[in-house]
Amino acid sequence: MSAERGEERPVRWLRAVGRWIAKSPGTYVWLLLLAATSFVVARMDPAALDYFLQGRSTNLDELSSRPVHALLVSLIWTEQANFPFYFVLFHVFHVPAERWLGTRRWLTVALTAHVLATFVSQGVVAWGVHHHVLPPNMVHTVDVGVSYALAGVEGVLTYGLAGAWRWVYGCGLVVFYLVPLLVSHTFTDLGHFCAVLIGLAFRPITHGRPVWDPWRTVRRPRPGHGAAGS
Repeated sequence: MSAERGEERPVRWLRAVGRWIAKSPGTYVWLLLLAATSFVVARMDPAALDYFLQGRSTNLDELSSRPVHALLVSLIWTEQANFPFYFVLFHVFHVPAERWLGTRRWLTVALTAHVLATFVSQGVVAWGVHHHVLPPNMVHTVDVGVSYALAGVEGVLTYGLAGAWRWVYGCGLVVFYLVPLLVSHTFTDLGHFCAVLIGLAFRPITHGRPVWDPWRTVRRPRPGHGAAGS
């Protein structure tokens, strides 16, 4: 009997993991792709990595020649092989957001933030290069990663908190991304700040979703709204 129980335990664990992943499939597909690309980045010669990533970036050169490819491919590459860091961030923000909003709404927020923040930040780069404020080689700069999409999801998660917690989290998030923009003035800092604002602009799609009050540690629906489907 004990042997049978020992065999059943791993099966139960696998089923539990499967159920967990099934509740946020988009996030885990994304993580799987990041794991693969991080493996490649970790084993590339640093001298060749920069050139390799230029062709997978949302820089002006790639956006002008193949915009859709650049916008999609840049989402699965990072400049450094730091998969454990992204694994944690995805579980802190993307997993809760996908479960809360549903896969379609979560993906809409993430992709919209990624695309619009990219166009804003690279638009500023284009203006700077055209007016000789920035060096011409900025059109080939490396601009890959998941951070714009992540910032947008962080923004929309503001509406998943109840009462004063929403203001504390939302204001803290804005300050967190605004300070680097004011200090460093880089196009990536501008992109991050825009992505947060884009996420905050998605409040309408959160109507009817449950909100979390950390003091009560329970989820309750917003007054006047029923639970909506994905």
